[in-house]
Amino acid sequence: MEFFDVVDLYGNPTGEIVERSYAHAHDIRHRTAHIWIVRRVLGRIQILLQKRSADKDSFPGKYDTSSAGHMAQGQEPLESARRELSEELGIEASEDQLTFAGTFDIHFEKEFHGKMFRDNEIAFVYVYDNPVDIDKLTLQTEEVERVNWFDLRETYEACLRHDERFCVAVDGLSLLISFLEKSAAV
Repeated sequence: MEFFDVVDLYGNPTGEIVERSYAHAHDIRHRTAHIWIVRRVLGRIQILLQKRSADKDSFPGKYDTSSAGHMAQGQEPLESARRELSEELGIEASEDQLTFAGTFDIHFEKEFHGKMFRDNEIAFVYVYDNPVDIDKLTLQTEEVERVNWFDLRETYEACLRHDERFCVAVDGLSLLISFLEKSAAV
């Protein structure tokens, strides 16, 4: 079983813990770490997106954030980001290779596999801009079917149009674009 810290509006643990399925069944606020892998090609920013496994409990078979996952009880955001990159993609990132970009809220309710899934999260977002050869990644097959590079602006526009290929949170992409613009990367 997976246990999460219940958190306040700012992502601070309240001291309560809850099991994963209970959190999603009862709309209980918890934390996730999201990592955007970015690169520049011909003057444009590309993002690496993972295609979620068909067995995922939410958004199976959709393209999503480069790497993301729940923070286990007692785990800190940066520690969780490093763990997710390692588990899902086989990338062993050091702390200084991940840059904190900010947080955003995720809140939705949708049915998957015949069950209601409620998400109430605060996502801690990191950017990884070191070179990545997608042919050399070690994908966690129960989580990730494959990965591909996508143009950041085109993906943002597609997500605004609710393109069915993607389940990327528009607020997450907005935060990433804003962060990259402030750091003069876009």
